[in-house]
Formats: sequence, structure tokens, C-alpha cells
Amino acid sequence: MDLVPARVGRTRVLKGEPSDPVWNESFRIYCAHTVPDVQISIKDDAILGTAVVGRAKVPAADLLSGALVDGWYPLFREKHGDEDSSEEQLLGDSQIRFSLQFSEASRDPHWSSGIKSSRYLGVPYCYFPQRTGCKVTLYQDSHMPDGFLPRIYQTSNKVRQPTRCWEDVFEAISNARFLIYITGWSVYTEITLVRDPRRPIPGSEGVTLGELLKKKANEGVTVNLLVWDDRTSIEYVHPAGIMGTHDEDTEEYFQDSKVNCFLCPRNPDDGLSVVQGFTIGTMFTHHQKTIMVDVPAVPGRYQGSASEQQQRRIVSFVGGIDLCDGRYDTQYHSLFRTLNGVHSNDFHQPNFSPAADLKHGGPREPWHDLHSRVEGPIAWDVLFNFEQRWRKQAGPTRESLLLPLRDIPSIDPPSAITAEDDPDTWHVQFFRSIDAGNCCCLPESLDIPIHF
Repeated sequence: MDLVPARVGRTRVLKGEPSDPVWNESFRIYCAHTVPDVQISIKDDAILGTAVVGRAKVPAADLLSGALVDGWYPLFREKHGDEDSSEEQLLGDSQIRFSLQFSEASRDPHWSSGIKSSRYLGVPYCYFPQRTGCKVTLYQDSHMPDGFLPRIYQTSNKVRQPTRCWEDVFEAISNARFLIYITGWSVYTEITLVRDPRRPIPGSEGVTLGELLKKKANEGVTVNLLVWDDRTSIEYVHPAGIMGTHDEDTEEYFQDSKVNCFLCPRNPDDGLSVVQGFTIGTMFTHHQKTIMVDVPAVPGRYQGSASEQQQRRIVSFVGGIDLCDGRYDTQYHSLFRTLNGVHSNDFHQPNFSPAADLKHGGPREPWHDLHSRVEGPIAWDVLFNFEQRWRKQAGPTRESLLLPLRDIPSIDPPSAITAEDDPDTWHVQFFRSIDAGNCCCLPESLDIPIHF
């Protein structure tokens, strides 16, 4: 389905070349396009591409009343195979039947109210529904120095406290008892997460991410990594790859260790040709940056007794900051002053290398991004996404490496951690962009809410 030039919907590919194909699929499409019509195209799968067999059109004017449009529509195609041609010819007696109905956004009871309405239940017909009773910690960049944040007043005259992403990540990983799951565009073993000399954390000095993950795996924690496989990284030729993700280095580092590191390319789904699939596999990347760990069920009990830490719950980090080189930065975004300090072993400058490398005094590439820590039932949605990807991409031979978390009594099931009247409670919905080439267990219909 096209709102030309935008492709807004696509069915699955029918196998076996049926003479009278039936798709029987439904779509709910959010649109805000200025177009004269809605186009439905029938395509024939091919090795080198997809050939348009024919098209049908429904004028936009026929939909604006909101009435159901349901019927058989003749198929046509452009003359001489020119898709840009304005001349069209009927494709014999060929027809396609479909139903369309347009509903104005203003008919939605939440229209123009946004999420401020207490009755707002989240964006409908998504894989993950909105969760209640959650907590969210927001991070600006990977670290925040002391004294940077101005006084920001919140509900009940509370003052917003500084948040430091990689310090929280280090403590969460360090105190995990059961699992550490990570997805990343790049996960580089040589970085250190804690670098502020004014904020030392016991046991963190000089410890690299790779050393930390190996240490936890040796303690019996299940450490599973899904790292994007840059297919341009070729051993002995260009091991860092065009994108400089160090994926081959990461895989080699964890070989013969108890850390389960799996490099996964961005695989296409079944609806693409071989050429399209090759393009996706080599040029398209995974951009999910998530970390899932178990923490004490009672917040703030990292240093508590063994009994206080026995019961655990799931916490997830999700956002835009990879655990890789070049990502450690503060809100000052220094280009030169830190080259002999926190960035002496983490210099990243892909744009002007080698003229602006560390030997020539920089500048380094600054990095600005956002991240979050989510707690409550929403953390399990992030975890569930990891499990679906692992089963699909790591394959059935590695499925046993996933912990049966729902069968472990000392891990709390998905449950609210804040009360509805708590000023710090959040309603959170988890969105992702994914297809069947990279994820298992996608439903045929989204009419039924997803349950744990």
C-alpha cells in the first residue's frame, strides 16, 4: 500500500505462485499525507528485484467521508513498464478486492490531549501495550559532572538530582546475580565506564567493560551479548570494519570465556529479493542499545545483607548510547582538555583521521545523546525483545543459554513498583522497529494485547 511516494504497508509474500492469491491481512496505518489516491500494488517476487504486476487506486475523496470502501478494483499498469508514466492500461480482467476505511484523528477521544489525560491507555495496536506503575531515570550523555545541573524543581518542591548513566550501568552490572543481557550496535571491551576521579567507585578503577563482563560470567552470572555483525570487517584486511565497531575484536576477546557473545547481521525478512537482502545485510545496522540486569528487589540495597539482596527484579537500560569507544562524554564536550586524561585511551575521531588523531593533538569527536533506566513491568518488555531476538538470531542451539527467569522464585515477576498516586510513577510504552528477519514469535494479529 502506497501513499505515493511513501510505502505505508506491505503484506507477506505468498509462496507457490497461486493463481488466485488471498492475503487476508489487516493494517492500521497512521497517515498525514497530501495525496490524490491510495495505491495498492501487486508485485511478483524475483531474485534481482520485484516486478509490479499491476496496481489499483482508490481516490482519496472516496475515503474522506469515513464510509467503508469495499469492493473489487481493476488492476492497471503503466505503459512500456514505466512506473513514472501517466499513461495507464487495464490489465485484462484482473481485479483485486480490499476494504479501506478512513477515520479522522479528531474522532479519537484523546486527540489534542496528548498523554496528560489520566485515561490515556497508550498508542493502540502496538506490540507492547502501555505499562503502569513504572519508574524512569533519564540520562543526558554518559556522565554528568558535579555542579553542572541547575536547580530544577519537580513535584512537591523536590529538586531534580544529577544522573550519571555509565556509573549506574557499572553498579548494575557489578551487582548482577543472575543475568546481564546486552544488545548493541557496538560493544567495545576496552572502554572503562567510571572515569571521574572526583567520584571513585570501589572496584572500578581501571576496570574495562570486557574485564567486568568476564568477571561476572566467572561468578556464575549468565552474560549474553547480541552485537551487530559488520560484514565489512574482514580479518587481516579491515578488522575494524567501515563503521569501526570492533565487532571482530569483541568476538575474539570473549572466545574461550563464559561470556556468550553472538555477532548478528541485520538479516532481511522473506519479503525481499536476494539483491535487496544483500544490501540490508551489509549496509543496514542494528541500533538497539539495551542492557538488562537483575537488581535487588528493594531499591538501594546494593550494599545490604545477603538476605536483603536475595529477592531480585529486572531493570533495563535503553536509549541512544552504545557501550563503545567515543561515547564517554560530559555536557562540556571537551575537544582537547581531556586528551591526556579520561580520553587518553579512548580517542575517537572518524571524520578527520589521521590528520586529527591523538598523535596530532585532536580534536576528539564530542558525543551527545540520551539514555534511560526503566523499572517495573516495562523493564520486562525490553527483556522480552532481547529473548525474541536471541531465539531468532542466535538460533535454537543457543536458546538454552537464556535463563528461564519466570521459573526462578527469587526473581520477581513483572509487577508495578510505584503506586498510582506516587508523583514519581510513570506510564511507559516500549516501541521498536523490527521484522521477522531479526525477531521470532511476531503475532499474526495485534488485536489481542500481549501478555507475559
